[in-house]
Amino acid sequence: MGDGKNRVFSFLGHWFTIAPVARHTLAPRRVSASVPFRLTVPDAKYGDIRLSGRLHHAPSETLLVVVHGLGGDVRSHYVLSAARAAEAAGIASLRVNLRGSDRTGEDIYHAAITQDLHATLASADLARYSRILLLGYSLGGHIVLRAATESTLDARVRAVAAVCPPLDLFVGARAIDEPGRLLYRRHVLSAIKEIYTEVAGRRPVPLPLAEARRIATIRDWDEHIVAPRFGFRGADHYYGESSVAPRLATLAVPSLVVAAEHDPMVPAHTLLPVLSGARPPLDVRWIDRGGHVGFPARVDLGFPGPGGLEDQVVAWLRDHAGG
Repeated sequence: MGDGKNRVFSFLGHWFTIAPVARHTLAPRRVSASVPFRLTVPDAKYGDIRLSGRLHHAPSETLLVVVHGLGGDVRSHYVLSAARAAEAAGIASLRVNLRGSDRTGEDIYHAAITQDLHATLASADLARYSRILLLGYSLGGHIVLRAATESTLDARVRAVAAVCPPLDLFVGARAIDEPGRLLYRRHVLSAIKEIYTEVAGRRPVPLPLAEARRIATIRDWDEHIVAPRFGFRGADHYYGESSVAPRLATLAVPSLVVAAEHDPMVPAHTLLPVLSGARPPLDVRWIDRGGHVGFPARVDLGFPGPGGLEDQVVAWLRDHAGG
């Protein structure tokens, strides 16, 4: 690709990352009626942890479970787009809040907190569904892929998709902590500090709130907040134990990774060493025009159906789900 074209596509990577967030802030996306989803899971440190979400029922035996990225929640623009795509496909959907992301002060979360996802799938509220599809964005994409490598995966899970997921947490943290990504890093840190502030108001936390608020990098957050909270010896231990990259060969179900060549938050160079040798059941699709979990209105991944990113991904999931 020529330098001029590369600069244009790089600019579009930033545009498609920022513009959907701005647009959603000014005019929030709307979805069909939903009901609250609530669940309590046991935790060795805090006791019972309450989880929440929004459940969209449909006259279908198939359920799409959508997991947001770091700092997001069930109201994030891409999560709502996924719910709309599920509705258009005639299937039910569940938008899941990772623990504490609903700002209730329950707890914080990390990149491999799959136990909450497994507990969610086992909920009595979801017993009616015979086929489950998982769709995660960014860190949520890492979580659903990690879950798909574990023996505790619900047998009803038929296919998994991850959009713009970090795969190697070592290189992912190093990339977003680079000076040129300051804007994005501050945005993410601001959101997870809000979550931490709520937790600090009702539970013991690893670091005093004033010190936590001064943290300026993702690695320092993982070193001083995530690692001690969840029993890791430090950020390197957390990354080594949690990264899904070395586990991808053990995926139990058909899995899709959608990555943007000009993603400014999860750069392509952090994914290429992991994805270049991908083999079934892992399918990889790269998009040249797009940003971090934000894409043009029409995207062609080579799948049938409408051209929106979520419509295409849901089509892939349904095609690989069987039944």
